[in-house]
Amino acid sequence: MRHPPPSRLIAAIVAIATFTAFVQADTVDIKNGARIVGKITKIDSGSIVVDTDFAGTVTIKQSEVVTFATDAPVALRLASGTRFDGRVTAGPNGALQIAGADGTITTSVDRVAASWSAGAVDPLVARHWTYEASVDIAGKTGNKEQIGTAGEFRAVLKTAQDVLQFYASYNRQIADGLKSSDQLKAGSDYSNNFAGRYSWYARDEGGFDRVKDIELYNIAAAGLGFDIVKQPKRTMTGRLGLSFRYEGYRSPLTPDVKSAGLDVGLNNDMEFGTSKLVTRIAYVPAFEDFGNYRLTHESYYQIPLTNPAWKLRLGVSNDYNSMPPAGFEKLDTAYFTRLVLNWR
Repeated sequence: MRHPPPSRLIAAIVAIATFTAFVQADTVDIKNGARIVGKITKIDSGSIVVDTDFAGTVTIKQSEVVTFATDAPVALRLASGTRFDGRVTAGPNGALQIAGADGTITTSVDRVAASWSAGAVDPLVARHWTYEASVDIAGKTGNKEQIGTAGEFRAVLKTAQDVLQFYASYNRQIADGLKSSDQLKAGSDYSNNFAGRYSWYARDEGGFDRVKDIELYNIAAAGLGFDIVKQPKRTMTGRLGLSFRYEGYRSPLTPDVKSAGLDVGLNNDMEFGTSKLVTRIAYVPAFEDFGNYRLTHESYYQIPLTNPAWKLRLGVSNDYNSMPPAGFEKLDTAYFTRLVLNWR
């Protein structure tokens, strides 16, 4: 019995292994003729995300895809809202065939709105609360006595389409026996991504700032948002809406603020592996006098600790009131280092 030469035997083994790896992988065919082989992890917001062995995670614009196929069943939501679970194969002329327990349907790439694991809950309707609590305590003795305490709590209910947040925070700083900060704020924020990059939002925040002589303040606003950047690891959203701003002062010499106005905001979130950079900016001018406005800003960099539920947050916040009471500064700047606990 003749045996094949070793070189032919090795080539045959490599060919079989390559073929086996190919048939066990998902494929994405692109208009330029390239084929991406890997694992399709999700389809969302007009992009197909593929995990590959040769290039890590690859994000492909759905408009550039001719067809795709999966080696195992997946869940797909079509543009009409119909859900279908099944294995996807590439049909003729760019068609997609989805073979499920109830039969086979034919569709096209542009009609696929989202994908996720077969049998799992649609991310569009899956809701779950997540919670976050943070605290920082700083003190100093010697030439100057100083102690400060700040804490924040946040609850978030999030789906692929909307986000509801409730939050509350308190900041108290004492230097040489005198309060330099005594501020409480609490609020809610809801946004709904109703079409592509567009969303609508409504928010309300109230509280007091006793150092600035504000007995009670409230800002209620609603408007539209637009995702300037919308990527898997970065989102930048601009907001524009209408607001009503109230500030009641303890001193009768300072007139209260009661005015409708604009609400302009910018939210930016960037992920770097397990860490992230977050920036929030809000600008609220009054219609009665655009020179009377409030500008708030917060930026922080968050890194995980040994236990992933615990994180360290380093940041800065600014609160600018263009027309503060007499004897008060317009700008308050605070630097913070906070210990954060997340759970669900």
